[in-house]
Amino acid sequence: MIDLAAAPFSLTDEDVSWVSDTLAGMSDEQKLGQLFCLITYTNDPGYLNYLTRGLHVGGVMLRTMEIAEAAEAVTTLQQSAEVPLLISANLEGGADQTLIGATHVGSNMALAATGCLERVRQAAQVIAREAREVGINWAFTPVADIDLNFRNPITNTRTFGAHADDVAAFTAAYVESLQAEGVAASVKHFPGDGVDERDQHLLASVNSMGVEEWESSFGEVYRAGIEAGTKTIMVGHIMLPEYSRALRPGIHDSEIMPGLVAEELLNDLLRDRLGFNGLIVSDSTTMAGMATVLPRREAVPRVIAAGCDMFLFTKNLEEDFAFMRAGLESGILTRERLDEAVTRVLALKASLGIHRGRTLPDATAVKIGSEDHRAVARAVAQESLTLVKEEAGVLPISAERYPRVLVYDIEGGANPIGQGAKAGAIEQIVAELVAAGHEVTRFVPGGGWEGLAAPTSDVTDNHDLIVYLANLSTKSNQTVVRIEWASPMGANVPAYVPTVPTVFISLENPYHLLDVPRVRTYINTYGSSPAVVESMLAALRGESPFPGTSPVDAFVGRWDTRL
Repeated sequence: MIDLAAAPFSLTDEDVSWVSDTLAGMSDEQKLGQLFCLITYTNDPGYLNYLTRGLHVGGVMLRTMEIAEAAEAVTTLQQSAEVPLLISANLEGGADQTLIGATHVGSNMALAATGCLERVRQAAQVIAREAREVGINWAFTPVADIDLNFRNPITNTRTFGAHADDVAAFTAAYVESLQAEGVAASVKHFPGDGVDERDQHLLASVNSMGVEEWESSFGEVYRAGIEAGTKTIMVGHIMLPEYSRALRPGIHDSEIMPGLVAEELLNDLLRDRLGFNGLIVSDSTTMAGMATVLPRREAVPRVIAAGCDMFLFTKNLEEDFAFMRAGLESGILTRERLDEAVTRVLALKASLGIHRGRTLPDATAVKIGSEDHRAVARAVAQESLTLVKEEAGVLPISAERYPRVLVYDIEGGANPIGQGAKAGAIEQIVAELVAAGHEVTRFVPGGGWEGLAAPTSDVTDNHDLIVYLANLSTKSNQTVVRIEWASPMGANVPAYVPTVPTVFISLENPYHLLDVPRVRTYINTYGSSPAVVESMLAALRGESPFPGTSPVDAFVGRWDTRL
């Protein structure tokens, strides 16, 4: 039996009666629909009504939309749904990931670099308030992974860093502030990303920690999130083999499954040992991690049978619903487990109060991006700036000291994960340098191999300062976040550090010193929003400090990066 009066649902007798009565009045088809949180890219009423009236879904996630479009979509969804809906969104770094024009408050790593719990609380508050303006009541945040492997291509600045104590404290503060505004938090990605160097979007990755090591790191983070009252936890395509072996002695390697279909991790560990009583949601089931270990026909019902309460997205809408129905008919998913999962879905809705009346957003009156919210974003940007290395006498920068500047820009492609790199950041920086009176030259690789390359004097005699601008963020379907140098022979590597003052600015990835160890002045900003760029330029000019503290080892454990 689920104790609905206990945290994190904390339902009243009246709320519990609503959950029980609603469940009792549902057909199998309606119950199965409640298991699914699907997705919309549009406010098209035909499609939205199909989700609610045709499929009876329990929740819908909004992808990136104009603010008015999102408000209209939510209105249509809530008006047409028989049971009030969970409206979810990825809100990492700010509501701007979903709502065009919303405030980008800063990545988790930027928040951690400020070293200020109050900034974390303010950021979560801003995110929740802007989300609520369009009717979003469930945030797929915070990321509570620990960035222990600098080679991991997906965690990176999405995390609060590499130190479990800090991650636990920031996670708890974030959860409390987000939920105080009426938006459910989702601590993710259980059982913990950031150990493997591989991306769980592409395979079932491995958290290789032993039981005691996991308990003293990720275990503490999840306990902190649970004690803070998180209503939901998202489970990833991540295996935890040492814990699986401890909980299931004799389990064969081939039987070790990623979290979202691992009964021992969901029930024995998360429910029993950690005491989580809230809703467990799978990570996106369109990711390859589940597909690589089980046939989809079996995997779809097993996600719920193993202990997840909601199934996130579908690969093919009709096929996945058919697989879930077939799983109920065959007994992979029992009726008892189905009712338990739907009970938690309904309890989450009741805990948010949406069963008492559907407050619909007014597309003409949505207020997002207030000056107060932008002030929080500016504070995070300024307070997180981290001067990792500094060559004496190079800073500050001015047109009088450095009239001729050579800029090397390094940017990645699209398809970002989390908040992602902001387009135009490098152009903004170059324009500001020009406006400040610098003569700026953008580096263009030339031809010539051994013996035929341009003389070094072309750089050393014609430039007073070299500035590297790297804007490489984590993105889906990549395997590394590393610099790919230009041809021929790494034409744009920092080869003039001994002769021309050089400043390397990484706007996104905090680990680029691995590839530029001899750079003597190196800055991490953990983001590339306009607020970050403005704060960074002011600090370069000496108008403000670099107060941030690195939440990770920016030197990546190498001696040469400290030279």
